[in-house]
Amino acid sequence: MDALRAISMARPKILVFQHVPYEPLGTLDPLLKEAGFRIRYVNFGRDPKTRPNLDKYAALIVLGGPMNSDQIDSYPNLIAEVEILREAIDQDMSVLGICLGAQLLAKALGGKVRRNAVREIGWYDVNLTDAGVADPVLSTFARSQPVFQWHEDGIELPPDAVHLASSPASSVQAFRHGEHVYGLQFHLEVDGSLIDRWLTVPDNQAVLDDERGVIDPKAIRAQTRESIDASQALSRRTFSRWIERFELTPRRRHLPSR
Repeated sequence: MDALRAISMARPKILVFQHVPYEPLGTLDPLLKEAGFRIRYVNFGRDPKTRPNLDKYAALIVLGGPMNSDQIDSYPNLIAEVEILREAIDQDMSVLGICLGAQLLAKALGGKVRRNAVREIGWYDVNLTDAGVADPVLSTFARSQPVFQWHEDGIELPPDAVHLASSPASSVQAFRHGEHVYGLQFHLEVDGSLIDRWLTVPDNQAVLDDERGVIDPKAIRAQTRESIDASQALSRRTFSRWIERFELTPRRRHLPSR
């Protein structure tokens, strides 16, 4: 029993910020577990005042959510998340921000987030930049790659970040900072059941009603049936590369000031 407990304690841990229960890790969950990681979720919907410490975590993943990154009056935890993201970047941790997580990451890096002219909900092509084609993680993509999206805000590229992908509606669909920090505006983590859940969950109905005649849930479901197998294969290849880079180079750990 002691040996099993020691093995469990030695397994590296991943810290995950989750905002709503219907936006989980998705396809990332089995990949992280297969790689030997333990996962700790911090659910800000349940405990918005929590302030987790980054010590002993190998990586930080910040997931999406229906709120906007500037709704700090309603969701004060967004301020803490940006601060923690800055700490993770300073410590050279592996970081992945998805949708809202990418927007918070952009703010942590000094970028800005603004409302796009149109929402992207459904399957849309993202186009790799030359840097994206050469990127060690996103080079799994075709030059023009259909991916699932659900967002209305757009990211302004942060200073010193590498622009990896864009779409006609969102000039920054993916970016990298340094070697270990990635922001993805799109949802590569989804499977078919998760997409169907997003199309039916009550929190999303006001947006879908507002987009009636422009965004068609039936068409999204039909395209999902055609696209999801290839998307999940791409997800596994892409996220596996991100995970493989966790310990690619030695990390610096800042000691507290004396």
